[in-house]
Amino acid sequence: MATSELEKRPAQTVDARDEPSVEWGWHGHFPRMRQIAGWVTAIALLLMTIGNHQGHVEDLWLIGIAVAIAGALLRDVVKRRTPWRS
Repeated sequence: MATSELEKRPAQTVDARDEPSVEWGWHGHFPRMRQIAGWVTAIALLLMTIGNHQGHVEDLWLIGIAVAIAGALLRDVVKRRTPWRS
């Protein structure tokens, strides 16, 4: 009969037998690239507000989403600088 207990291992540990890509260095997170992509996206959203808009409801959405992305990116930077305070 199977038990209900799960194997406990650290989230950072990856076995090369489970995921062969770890040997090539292709496993893990890309925090710097995530930051770059986030800022590029936020800037692109703000650049979309330039144009021949009749109403400005879409501008509010674009600015709101860009501000939300920028806020999440800034929060990520702060959390990475002070991981012991989380």
